[in-house]
Amino acid sequence: MRGWFSREYEPVETIDPGGSVSFPVPNAGWFWDADVEPERPEGAGHALYGPVEVRGARAGQSLVVRVDEVVPREWGRTWADGETFTWSLDGDWWHLGERRVRSAPFLGVIGMPPPDPGEHSTTPPRRWGGNIDCRELVAGTALYLPIPVDGALLLAGDGHGAQGDGEVSGTAIECPLERATLTLDLDDRALSSPLARTADSWLAFGFDEDLDAAAEQALATMLDLMERELGASRSECLALASVAVDLRVTQVVNQVKGVHAVLSDDAIR
Repeated sequence: MRGWFSREYEPVETIDPGGSVSFPVPNAGWFWDADVEPERPEGAGHALYGPVEVRGARAGQSLVVRVDEVVPREWGRTWADGETFTWSLDGDWWHLGERRVRSAPFLGVIGMPPPDPGEHSTTPPRRWGGNIDCRELVAGTALYLPIPVDGALLLAGDGHGAQGDGEVSGTAIECPLERATLTLDLDDRALSSPLARTADSWLAFGFDEDLDAAAEQALATMLDLMERELGASRSECLALASVAVDLRVTQVVNQVKGVHAVLSDDAIR
């Protein structure tokens, strides 16, 4: 496991484009079992699997990360106002005492290292991905990321059993994962920030310390997509977006804030 991003890490495995990787991962605090204190490197961030190298990947291309499965262990934790809340998983539901929420597991961190040398924090999301913490990125979705370094060197982890938009306490249901499976491929589209494809929508992301700036970035990436997909002018796409695109707050707790713009398939006919 790695607790930082770095282009200098040796890959743990190398795959061809279109290949898949499967791995277990502890939760964000490096816990596998709820009552066993983990060995966590001093100063480390999230526990991440990787790096995974993709043969032929070059800086400037896009990496397509298809989320095939996310299988949580039977427990997770949420921290709020200095208190710890422990959840238990039973089928499709997470239980907290007498209350429950539906399970919707995803990886909070999917990303690649910055092109600069050295080790980099796992906390803030960047244009190359990382701690995006988007509740929409469940199994069956695909995330498109600008590749910053040759080989891609993807790292992933931070299992979330369920989360609301905003992640307002600073944590979701932070759970270890029995297994996550990702399929990695290459794409030649130029991206200014990440895109994602769900079962029925396109998502475009923006990250910044200023929420307004994050929203502007997400909208700009969505307009790029709409121009390409609709063959329309920028101004027409902006008019359509004002009517058909939703802006949602991804998270407000990771040093930089996140916004995702959502264009549903049935929004424009």
